[in-house]
Amino acid sequence: MPLLAITGLFDLRITDIIDVILFSVLLYMIYNLVKGTAAIRIFIGIIAVYLIWKIVKAFQMQLLSEILGQFISVGFIALIVVFQPEIRQFLLLVGNTRIIKNTRKRFLFWKIQVDDPMHHHIDTIVKACQKMADTRTGALIVITGQNELRSYIETGQVVDGKISEFLIETIFFKNSPLHDGAVIIHGGIIRAARCILPVSSNPEIPANYGLRHRAAVGITEKSDSLAIIVSEERGKISYCYEGKLSKEVTPSELSNAMEKFFK
Repeated sequence: MPLLAITGLFDLRITDIIDVILFSVLLYMIYNLVKGTAAIRIFIGIIAVYLIWKIVKAFQMQLLSEILGQFISVGFIALIVVFQPEIRQFLLLVGNTRIIKNTRKRFLFWKIQVDDPMHHHIDTIVKACQKMADTRTGALIVITGQNELRSYIETGQVVDGKISEFLIETIFFKNSPLHDGAVIIHGGIIRAARCILPVSSNPEIPANYGLRHRAAVGITEKSDSLAIIVSEERGKISYCYEGKLSKEVTPSELSNAMEKFFK
């Protein structure tokens, strides 16, 4: 019996090879979509369970094969609910005719490393935050990591403007219609303003902190982004990464934190 299994293993057709290649491409696209989010852990868990199920099935372990098979068949419906935002983004990505222009430079599965444009804007963002802190202008700036936060960009007003002190200060000016919500920066561009972010329910957040701080924690819990907060009440700057709020920082400390983030 094992000999027949080994013989069948090497009985490959061209269509089998194409099938494996297409599946690998699809798997990579899905991974590229969810990386940097909390969903990546669920995605890796699903792949692990599926591989274990296949191994158990190959060794004809009836009990484990039956249990895992039922889990996978029933879990498919639950996955649609859990991955609803990611599935929506994936379908939008597939239907985008400009996908080649919008994706990063790459050769097959290897991305060509290019200089991160955000390095050139650190001083600009820090100076803008310092000025807003001096004038007690509240602000929430989210700088993306690997996840572009497209679903949150769509909740706000698209800006697509170059990063400048004047533009950032104008957006968060108290009488500006865009000052509520967050600004999202991706790839050296201010993508959108007045964005709605998820609010964290973490009980460790101090009670005197407002929605800006809770939204900063919320977005960094769900993605690999960096959130900068300027407090309107205290006129102080802080930042949040991986769901952890920093203490009030000076402009130089904020600059150092951003340097580490981009590295």
